Amino acid sequence: MSVPSNTYQTFQAKGIREDLANVIYNISPAETPLISNAGKETVSNTYFEWQVDSLAAASTTNAAVEGDDPSIEASNPTSRVGNYTQISVKTVSVSGTLEAVDKAGRRSELAYQLAKRSKELKRDMEATATSNQAAAAGSSSTARKTAGLEAWLRTNTNRGSGGANPTLSGTTSGYPNAGATDGTQRTFTEALLKDMVKQVYTNSVSQPPILMVGPANKQQASSFAGIALNRYQITKPQAGVIIGAADIYVSDFGEISVVPNRFQRERTAFGVNPEYVSIATLRNFRQIELAKTGDSEKRELLVEWGLKVHNEAAHGVVADLNTSY
Repeated sequence: MSVPSNTYQTFQAKGIREDLANVIYNISPAETPLISNAGKETVSNTYFEWQVDSLAAASTTNAAVEGDDPSIEASNPTSRVGNYTQISVKTVSVSGTLEAVDKAGRRSELAYQLAKRSKELKRDMEATATSNQAAAAGSSSTARKTAGLEAWLRTNTNRGSGGANPTLSGTTSGYPNAGATDGTQRTFTEALLKDMVKQVYTNSVSQPPILMVGPANKQQASSFAGIALNRYQITKPQAGVIIGAADIYVSDFGEISVVPNRFQRERTAFGVNPEYVSIATLRNFRQIELAKTGDSEKRELLVEWGLKVHNEAAHGVVADLNTSY
C-alpha cells in the first residue's frame, strides 16, 4: 500500500505534545546486607575501643589430689582493640531555575537528588564496611578511615597460596593497620566452606549464621554437590528471618543463611555472626545546608561512622576466590 498524496503525517506536524511518563524508573540496587544485619550503637570519639577475651583451652588433665594445696594459675589480661570513624559525605547543588520549572516525575529536584544521594551513601558504607581497608588515623590533610570487615579477620581463615592475615597495630591489640594480603585465586568449593564453618564453630560460641558472598560465588555455592538436599527456599518474610537472606545452607553445625552482596569483594566469602558486629556512629545521618553563594541550593549529606567487630573470632573468611566461572 502507498500513502495518498498530501496526507498530513506526524513527521511534518509541529506542536505535538511530548509523552513523558510522570514516573522515573531507577533499578540500581540499594540493598546493604552487612550494615542492615549489624547492630547499631553510638560512640563519643573518633577512635573508639573495646575489649576482647577468650577462655583457656579445655583440659583432660584437670584432676586434683585430695587435700592438695593448689598452685595459682596465671590470669591473662583482655586485649584492647579499636577502630577509627570516618566521615562519608554526598553533596548536591540545584539551580533556582531548575527547582522552579515544571518537571516530570518529581516536584522538587532538590528533594529527588537528596533521596538519590542518601541511597548512594548507604552503598558506599556497605562497600567500605565489607572491604579490606585498614584503619587510618588521618591528619589535617588526609581523611580518617575505618577498617573494613576483611581487615579484621585473622582467626578463622582459609586463604589461597601466598595469602596472609591482616595485622593489628599492637600485634595482639590496637587497630587493623594492614589489610589481608591477597593470595592466589581458586574455585570456591564446599570443602572450603566446611573448613571455615568448622573453624568458627570450634573457636566461637556457634557457627556463623550468615554466609555472605558476591554474585558469582553465590551461583557457585548453588552448584555444590548435594546442595539441593541441604537447602530450602524462604518463600515469605517471617519473624526472626535474617534480613536479606536468599536461602539456607544446612551445615554439620546448623543452618546458615546464604546472602548475596553486590558491594563486597567478589573474591571473598564471609561467615558473619551479626551479634558480634555493629555500625558505630559518632554523628548520625544529617543534611547540612551549605552556604548560599549564588542562585542555587546546596546541600551535604553526612554521616561519621565506624565498623565495630566485637570479636573477630566470631566470624570467618574464605579468601582468594575466583570472581567468574
